[in-house]
Amino acid sequence: MDLDVFVSAHRAEWDRLEALLRRQRRLTGAEADELVALYQRTATHLSLIQSSAPDPQLTGRLTHLVARARSAVTGTRRASWRDVTRFLAHGFPAAVYRSRHWWVPTALLSTALAAVIGWWIATHPEVQSSIAAPSELRELTRPSGEYESYYSSHPAASFAAQVWTNNAQAAAMCLVLGAFLCFPVLWILFQNMLNLGVGIGLMSSAGRLDTFLGLVLPHGLLELTAVFVAAGTGLRLGWTVIDPGPRTRRTALAEEGRAALGMAIGLALVLFVSGAIEGFVTPSGLPTWARITIGIAAELAFLAYVYVLGGRAARAGETGDLDRTDRSASAPTAA
Repeated sequence: MDLDVFVSAHRAEWDRLEALLRRQRRLTGAEADELVALYQRTATHLSLIQSSAPDPQLTGRLTHLVARARSAVTGTRRASWRDVTRFLAHGFPAAVYRSRHWWVPTALLSTALAAVIGWWIATHPEVQSSIAAPSELRELTRPSGEYESYYSSHPAASFAAQVWTNNAQAAAMCLVLGAFLCFPVLWILFQNMLNLGVGIGLMSSAGRLDTFLGLVLPHGLLELTAVFVAAGTGLRLGWTVIDPGPRTRRTALAEEGRAALGMAIGLALVLFVSGAIEGFVTPSGLPTWARITIGIAAELAFLAYVYVLGGRAARAGETGDLDRTDRSASAPTAA
């Protein structure tokens, strides 16, 4: 395609579209119809230029022009409570459900890793001595020691807020850093499992593993599930960069990235619940069986939410991405 000839043939249409956009609030009916027709035509021109004779300056102008025209034609839609309801009832659980082939294996392998680390530390005194001095280990693991007092060291509300903030940041980092070929996600996940494994190993060596699990399980089931979901989704996002499938890499990354950002919001809500349990239930005077029952109930409720609501929404075509009408228009590929 001769770019100069093409520009000469269509410049008048682009200029006319720009003029209509400048006065779009005062258009007659005929002019509004003309604006729509010019928008469609210009989108076609942009597609042809991008595929046949890409020119950065011209492409930039037409991209901006098409975006303005689309906004004028479709209007600006404001978010409403209906969007929030749709996200919580369909978008978020469907996105988690669609990622289950990533986060379920991540959860199983990570839990196994924490168990192996815990066993290794518990059965090797030389490893324990490399972690801290014997007096420090006794202070950590004794009744009312640091492992136990940690959960009641601050007022419940402020402690829950602190826990929620830290966990939400870790989950967001897993989701966002997944685009960097998965490696940062694996490191964050390993650090979490290492901390858990050290606690299991040290408390087990002191004969107090039941106490440790009684403190961790009430909030840890839901909290770790949220971390595993974030890590699995981050790994999926990283794999999308490596293998986008039938979509272009840019399109695949945009779609999966938007769904991942939505999941960050949903997981922040899940972690808020686990933080509240950690702040108010874990250090409470409830018997261990009651605290663990609350944790199991919260975990089962989340899994039912994902597999029932999310599975139903996913089978209906929900992906967790923006609604089709809110996505950028795909430029046609033929005149």
